[in-house]
Amino acid sequence: MTVLTERRADVAVLRLDNPPLNGLSLATRQALLRALEDAQADASVRAIVLTGGPRAFSSGADITEFGSPTAYQHPNLPTLIDALEHCTKPVVAALNAVAMGGGLELALGCHYRIAEPNCRLALPEVKLGLVPGAGGTQRLPRALGVEAALNLITSGEPITAAAAARVPDQALLDRVATSADTLLDEALALATEAAQQAQAGQPLPSLRNRKASHPRAEGYFAFARAMLKGQARHVSAPLRAIDLVEAATRLPLAAGLAQELQVFLDLMNTPESAALRHVFVAERAAGKIADVPASTPTRPVQHVAVVGAGTMGSGIAMACLNAGLRVSLLETQAPALERGMGNIRSTYEGQAAKGRLKPEALADRLGRLNGTLAYADIAQADVVIEAVFEDMGVKEQVFRQLDAVMKPGAILASNTSTLDLNAIAGFTRRPQDVVGLHFFSPAHVMKLLEVVRGEQTAPEVLATAMAFGKTLRKTCVVSGVCDGFIGNRMLDPYFRQAAFLLEEGCSPQQVDRAIEAFGFPMGPFRMSDMAGNDIGWAIRKRHYVEKPQVRHSRLPDRLCELGRFGQKTGAGWYDYRPGQRDGAISPVVNELIEQHRASLGLAPRKVSNEEIVQRLVLALVNEGARILEEGVAARAGDIDMVYLTGYGFPAWRGGPMHWAEQQGLYAVAQAMRRIASAPHGDADFWQPAPLIARLAAEGGRFHG
Repeated sequence: MTVLTERRADVAVLRLDNPPLNGLSLATRQALLRALEDAQADASVRAIVLTGGPRAFSSGADITEFGSPTAYQHPNLPTLIDALEHCTKPVVAALNAVAMGGGLELALGCHYRIAEPNCRLALPEVKLGLVPGAGGTQRLPRALGVEAALNLITSGEPITAAAAARVPDQALLDRVATSADTLLDEALALATEAAQQAQAGQPLPSLRNRKASHPRAEGYFAFARAMLKGQARHVSAPLRAIDLVEAATRLPLAAGLAQELQVFLDLMNTPESAALRHVFVAERAAGKIADVPASTPTRPVQHVAVVGAGTMGSGIAMACLNAGLRVSLLETQAPALERGMGNIRSTYEGQAAKGRLKPEALADRLGRLNGTLAYADIAQADVVIEAVFEDMGVKEQVFRQLDAVMKPGAILASNTSTLDLNAIAGFTRRPQDVVGLHFFSPAHVMKLLEVVRGEQTAPEVLATAMAFGKTLRKTCVVSGVCDGFIGNRMLDPYFRQAAFLLEEGCSPQQVDRAIEAFGFPMGPFRMSDMAGNDIGWAIRKRHYVEKPQVRHSRLPDRLCELGRFGQKTGAGWYDYRPGQRDGAISPVVNELIEQHRASLGLAPRKVSNEEIVQRLVLALVNEGARILEEGVAARAGDIDMVYLTGYGFPAWRGGPMHWAEQQGLYAVAQAMRRIASAPHGDADFWQPAPLIARLAAEGGRFHG
């Protein structure tokens, strides 16, 4: 069933029943229209209440139908809303938990609306590169007022029912229920009152009869466009939404709805919307593991220990404290522990000073944190996360001690970014309890968490790790074991190509500017300076031994030999003044590059920005395809999520694998072969990954 019908005296209650969030699929729309028509035809029914299940009224349209014939098949959402609006019996929408997108548009078509105070109301379509397509831009300004409606529509952010009810002169909500528990009873009472008023000859209210107006409309809409122009450089939906809300102040409802539908359909065909819809689906798919069903039991996690109080360890500790967990921070030296505890305290005190953290929340978080120098003090933690120096010998010492002291059933996690998790698990007598939790710095800010599954990681440990990441409000992506896992393994050829481009004629500034114009927030050389050039140097030294066949430029090594490790030393690919993070062009680096080119016998050539972008992004794609074919990543969408949430790939391009599909995999393979044949090309790397070659020949796609 997708709609459940029950009678409460002379009121028909229609309950949406399409778990988990009552998406308005074709089957749900058909069932709702049938139920509405039956209630309309039943002479004993005087009023109708439309509501949802405990988790949601409705989260809106079924995004999996977008672009398919079923999205517009009768009854489509506008048709259904029109039927509600023209029903001759009072229809009360009882909104619980969530009414978003098409769900809120559905409610706007009802005669009356009542919501529980914490119900979240939103029109989030702009986050998918779209505008509302079933009347949201036309009815919401009539219900909530032009300014409040425009803010909701162009931001896509939710507002609570209690907050919406406080908007002056609003007609969005007729009442706010006392609580979620009393919502249905209060909706039934409202329906009974409405039926009595209708019987007495009072016309049913309809938003189509309200005007949307603004006293200074021309100036206000010009101001709104100016404010959003910078934010909407790469997606046009927010500015198109302003046009539609302005149309609501000038046009009759029917004309405004026709204009809205045309804009919606136009935006559906843009590559930006396709990318953002892909991101939406990929993010939800990332949490699903084929052989670890949702019913897999998980272990309780209340107490987390973090080994290592450096920048990463302190960030992980704060991520856990922010989620309400108890945290023990372990160091082996008192000065290091004091620095880590002090950094956490100063971060929180800084947030409190800016009004971002209430004093009681500050006290609560610091009250759940304790520091220690003894492994025995963390023995009862449910999860322990190692965040020490990226060296296998150091990891071995830590995990042998953890194995000796941690309670049975404790999860032993490593924050390693490149090392062999199976080898780390082998240092313990409980490899089934070992998992990788690769955070990204700053760990209390960055969304991505790579959950690394070892050969012997138990299903319940993996399920617990994913649930733990969700508690921390992270986007969790499962990776198999390989050098660098998903993200850093792909970063290696990306940075190798960047260095080769310097050898061929580019400057660090040109490379950074080109990829930043593509949409990355930071180019490879600025990023390396921020992270520390010595980190990449250490990894390359290991690769020279373990992967001697892989071609590297030695230019980054020569930079590090000069002690230019980036921002922390005041000099890297750029020069940095004290207290400033924006680097300046370095004459030292320019001279170093010229000397290096001369040592290779290379004359600089003119390299276009287009070539820079192509080589950097295709390097990600080629390595990503190998990762996918090897099974290190379960889906192409998982790879996209890693780069979108951890490495700054622009969301409106959908991630490297989605971007490649948009270019066409045949064109991608041809471009790789052209690069491979260049005089200074890395021919071995640039042979298209077998998966790309096969899909290009078959006309296939990464995303099935």
